[in-house]
Amino acid sequence: MRMSKEAAAASKVRIIEVASRLLRERGIEATSIADVMAAAGMTHGGFYKHFQSKDELVTAALDAAFASHVERFDRRREENGTQAALDAYVDEYLSPEHVTHAGFGCPVAALGADAGRSSAVVSSAFSRGTEDIIERYVRSAPAGSDVTTSRRAAIRRLAAMVGAVVIARGVGPGALSGEVLAAVSEMENFPLVPRPSRTS
Repeated sequence: MRMSKEAAAASKVRIIEVASRLLRERGIEATSIADVMAAAGMTHGGFYKHFQSKDELVTAALDAAFASHVERFDRRREENGTQAALDAYVDEYLSPEHVTHAGFGCPVAALGADAGRSSAVVSSAFSRGTEDIIERYVRSAPAGSDVTTSRRAAIRRLAAMVGAVVIARGVGPGALSGEVLAAVSEMENFPLVPRPSRTS
């Protein structure tokens, strides 16, 4: 019996969601098609009804991971304003929970090294997603801000946060992991846009 278009579409979404999580947890090379299909509750053979190759799946999974990441920020900005959304983003990014649960976290911190060793199409998807994160924060800068300065500030702070999470994951749970996260979160003027000036 042939699968309906709706069921096929739902299955594809399910595969992408599972792949998005597993890739961030395990890495690209360590995640096989069989792993993804088993975790999705589907047969290995069913994979090729939806994707031509692993690279095609990885690209779709990266796109989904980055989209989810920036959409969460967009929702917070709409609900609470730009500065509150940025503060919450930094707090969440540099939290022990983000370090522990890579499968639901930022794809930049989880897959940066892997993307650089992957095919051009995968590397392109990673670059596109990273650029989207940077541009989100550049557009969040106060009106009248210099675009070049805002972009460099966004890159600098994103790079610092990514580095902190990568190191914290590498050293494992413990005092050093916490020190790394705290040190980066305490950086002067850390928010991706300047905080309002304090009056004495």
